[in-house]
Amino acid sequence: MCYEVWSRIVVVMSTVTASRTQSPATPDQSHPRPRLDWRLRFGALSLIWGFSFLLIKVGTSGFAPFQVTLGRLVFGTAVLVAAMAVKRERLPRGGRLWAHMAVAAFFLNALPFSLFAYSELTIPSTLAGICNATSPLWGMALSVVALSEDRPTRVRVAGLGLGFLGVLTVLGAWQGFHGLDATGTAMALLASLSYPVGWIYVRRTLAGTGDSHLSMTGGQLLMATVQLAVVTPLFTGMPKHFAPVPLLAVAALGALGTGLAVLLQYGLVAEVGPTTAQMVTYFIPVIATAAGVAILGESLRWNTPVGAAIVLAGAALTQVRGKKRA
Repeated sequence: MCYEVWSRIVVVMSTVTASRTQSPATPDQSHPRPRLDWRLRFGALSLIWGFSFLLIKVGTSGFAPFQVTLGRLVFGTAVLVAAMAVKRERLPRGGRLWAHMAVAAFFLNALPFSLFAYSELTIPSTLAGICNATSPLWGMALSVVALSEDRPTRVRVAGLGLGFLGVLTVLGAWQGFHGLDATGTAMALLASLSYPVGWIYVRRTLAGTGDSHLSMTGGQLLMATVQLAVVTPLFTGMPKHFAPVPLLAVAALGALGTGLAVLLQYGLVAEVGPTTAQMVTYFIPVIATAAGVAILGESLRWNTPVGAAIVLAGAALTQVRGKKRA
């Protein structure tokens, strides 16, 4: 999952809630400082999301892609519901709010999770992880069109061009994309595009609801789970058997890669801010590539790490903000 997009969503959803509970100059005293150092949590989050693509690959070896996604959402939602119960928070209310959350759930969870699961039927987990890193590039391109206040600078435009040059390098464009599954790769890139579409929708419709980010995300994951529960039976039947390794992979993908990861993310954004916290984005494809090669034995050509480095450099440039004029 694209951490840069989720960090922005946390900030957008939290703005009004925070302003209602405390003054800008007064720190929030209701939440004690976490005992575990933020650097350790940062490293844990990097590992969890980096290994998510390996877990998807293992999960699809025993279950259909929609089943993997549904299981991921069920386990992830269970973790957030448990966290809400511990903190005595309840789900948001209002039909219109839930309608907006349903759209957000589709673009931020149901669609990209399913596309990544389907893509890894035919492409390596390493390539899926690198495709995921293109989300900031898509986000910058879309925000120029959809968000009038988000104007590009020369540096950000250069980053966009550099990033997509990196994508072409990863895909081996100079040799005609030889040996590349076009459908699987397109699905992974479309999944990465879905995240910023969802973020822009959230920014336009769900900013300042007054509900906590935990309850909003819990409701969002619940809606995505319902969506997959409806869709999955239309495309696949019940699994004939439950292989232990794929089942554990799906459980870990949901409980850790979706549920626990979101909780870690919220803590990091609250403690060190989105700018520092979103740096985890640049570790995810590195870990995904290392895990795919070392554990799954996936092949790695020179253009994959080189192209990935170019993609990450471009993504970093697209996040550079120009100085505000007085």
